[in-house]
Amino acid sequence: MSNLETRPEERVCSAGANPQGGAAGVVEILEHRDVPLGGTRAMRVRRTIPQRARSLVGAWCFLDHYGPDPLPEIGDGTDGMQVPPHPHTGLQTVTWLFAGEILHRDAVGSLRTVRPGELNLMTAGRGISHSEESPRGVRPPVLHGVQLWVALPGDRLDDPPAFEHHADLPVATAGGARVQVFVGGLRVAGTVLRSPATTYTPLVGAQVDLEPGARVVLDVDPAFEHGLLVDDGAVRLEGAPVPASSLGYVAPGRATLTVEAGANEPARAVLVGGEPFGEDIVMWWNFVGRSHDDVARAREDWQAQLVTTGGGGPNHGGTRYAEGARDGRFGEVVGYDGGPLPAPALPDVRLRPRTRPAPPGPPTARQ
Repeated sequence: MSNLETRPEERVCSAGANPQGGAAGVVEILEHRDVPLGGTRAMRVRRTIPQRARSLVGAWCFLDHYGPDPLPEIGDGTDGMQVPPHPHTGLQTVTWLFAGEILHRDAVGSLRTVRPGELNLMTAGRGISHSEESPRGVRPPVLHGVQLWVALPGDRLDDPPAFEHHADLPVATAGGARVQVFVGGLRVAGTVLRSPATTYTPLVGAQVDLEPGARVVLDVDPAFEHGLLVDDGAVRLEGAPVPASSLGYVAPGRATLTVEAGANEPARAVLVGGEPFGEDIVMWWNFVGRSHDDVARAREDWQAQLVTTGGGGPNHGGTRYAEGARDGRFGEVVGYDGGPLPAPALPDVRLRPRTRPAPPGPPTARQ
């Protein structure tokens, strides 16, 4: 899934540590904000990054947490979740579900349903478009999961687009905890778990499920910064409570991370981490670039592939592909029952990437 805000903010995400804190071992709590998404999907998500306090965790630059959202019954006149074809640049989209199913189509010809425990990974490179929808036949009654974006390094921005689906991802259990790694690698109870997914910077992404009272020690790379998003239950990271739908952040410098569940209920969380990203990026709508000009050019190229029709049903948005769109920068999604999404208007303000922040001083992070 993607950013369907009708008035997206342009965000400049600065490389390196943020001045707000991040001493190793101190847990900084990043609270979520509710974001209403427009379009025919019309749902709310809980977003923890980017935000003013911290815009990146490694190369992870976007984290939306949604559901459990009930889906309408088949045949009641609605189509469930529908995200019409839309573009991306400069990033990888990571789709990870706790419940439900999503059917993915894209401009390189992919057609794949993703389910819990499976990974859909789309690499935009210079540009790709895709759609997402609830399956038309029998489907689970709810949709629940996370949508993550990974910023590509500058030397990969012109790469051709690609898509991967991985259904066999490594799992380990220890002390009442179950850990499944979907991106990168992680050592759990002496077992190295490594995802086959393609990455371009050092990263880790994993789901952690805990039985009541369970405690797991994860062996992590001391060069990584980490964030733990709590989906459900009472969770403590390094002894600090992390509220549901919030992100507990720990700066580089630790070789282990301890995650614990409360005594009375199971818990679930998602761990993300990576080496601090060494480049400033500009994010706007579904584009990631290095400057305002990058995203403005991407928007112009996408709009050049569309024709406004002034009508259309609930999945059409009043647009269709222009002749020759298949050969354009973002290609064409074939098979989706509806037209592509036009890009919102660009903001009036021109933003420039900020310089690298100064290293943090004495710990000021909340615990």
